[in-house]
Amino acid sequence: MTFRSRLVAVATVAVVLAVLAACAASYFAARNSLISSLDGTLRTTATSILSHGGRVTDNSVKGLGVQYTAPSGQVLSSGSNLPVTAKVKAVAAGKASSYFTEITLHGDDYREFVENAGTVNVTNEVGIILYTSPAALQVALPLDSVDRQLSHLGVILIIVAIAGIGLAFVLAWLVSRTALVPLDELTAAVEEVAETTDTSRRLDAGGADELGRLRRAFNHLLAALDRSQEAQRQLVLDAGHELRTPLTSLRTNLEVVRRLDELPAEDRAVLVDDLLTQMGELTNLVGDLSELARGDQRQTAPVTFRLDRLVEDAVAVAITHGRPRDVGFALATEPCWVRGQRDRIARAVGNLLDNALKWSPDGGQVEVRCVAGVMTVRDHGPGISSEDLPHVFDRFYRAAAARALPGSGLGLAIVAQVVDAEGGTVTAGQAPGGGASFQMTLPAVSSPALPAAGDPTGIDIDVADE
Repeated sequence: MTFRSRLVAVATVAVVLAVLAACAASYFAARNSLISSLDGTLRTTATSILSHGGRVTDNSVKGLGVQYTAPSGQVLSSGSNLPVTAKVKAVAAGKASSYFTEITLHGDDYREFVENAGTVNVTNEVGIILYTSPAALQVALPLDSVDRQLSHLGVILIIVAIAGIGLAFVLAWLVSRTALVPLDELTAAVEEVAETTDTSRRLDAGGADELGRLRRAFNHLLAALDRSQEAQRQLVLDAGHELRTPLTSLRTNLEVVRRLDELPAEDRAVLVDDLLTQMGELTNLVGDLSELARGDQRQTAPVTFRLDRLVEDAVAVAITHGRPRDVGFALATEPCWVRGQRDRIARAVGNLLDNALKWSPDGGQVEVRCVAGVMTVRDHGPGISSEDLPHVFDRFYRAAAARALPGSGLGLAIVAQVVDAEGGTVTAGQAPGGGASFQMTLPAVSSPALPAAGDPTGIDIDVADE
């Protein structure tokens, strides 16, 4: 069953139930009204009979049945043959109050009112009082007029119900058709985008209802896809541009390799060093591109670990890289725990240290601090110009002063991407007294309890942490 059919069916069923409930309520309300009117006539008639000494004074009441009954069940008057029940006897004896009921007499339905008549005189044919007795007055009227009116009303209500059901179906179909037009347009747009992969298309914003919200959400989705595709295209273009230079140099050097026998030993050594350097640059560039292509996608499960220990390990590696230029690292840490992908955070930390090392002068010093999930790296190089500061975390961006230095312009972009994926922030600025300062902040967590042996809790703890 289609969504349109289900919508029509649900709307029709709802209206049908409402129509049937309304008809039933109307029928029972009319019946109660007619019965109440008949009960009023019976009570008035009984009051009139008792006030006139037991005589029927209103001859206009057709089909009226009147009967006096003693507590013993003896009928003190004749002609009506109304049924005598235990409750009638109780009313006659004054042990029960008056009441209305429905009876069947000679196959016909009657409405009966029974009331205590007090003491009545029982006479013979000539009017001589034989004895007195407490009695109940039974007054009954046929229900045929009520039944006829209810039957007529029932026919009318059935016709109304059938007409209402038909009208409900038509209205439900019209409403579903009108309501689903925007949804059909949205479906057609989705199918067209799926077929053409054209993410530049946009739908009308629509109104403030749910369908308008759905259209705007679809436009946001298309915009996000468009930005993603544009970022991918830009990444490929930038990667191609960056790969062109090392590949050209590598090709040039490989052309020289053909005449390797003609080169002196010193030139051969230089050529081999150049080739190894260029291969290293290509390897680093491919690694950086792979890291950027990962985006926010998690490759490993997050773990809880000591950030200060990770920074200490990264600084130990950076110290070995800085020895040829006599660049030192001053480290200050305090124990702090974070939760995330340790390998990616380690790469971000390493990139910050490599960037500081690259810009530090020979014999300079890099100051590193890690406290409460905040890592600060400060160098004493030329610093960051105000023109370059807004772009230091952009992909492939290289300041004019950095174009003569090795690198692809991806290191800081990777730092920004990793930190953002881990729910942190990274900022850059001028350090007081000269140089650049970078601050990476990750959400700190409380120190976890040590797990039992073999307990896979996602906590990365080494022996030194214990």
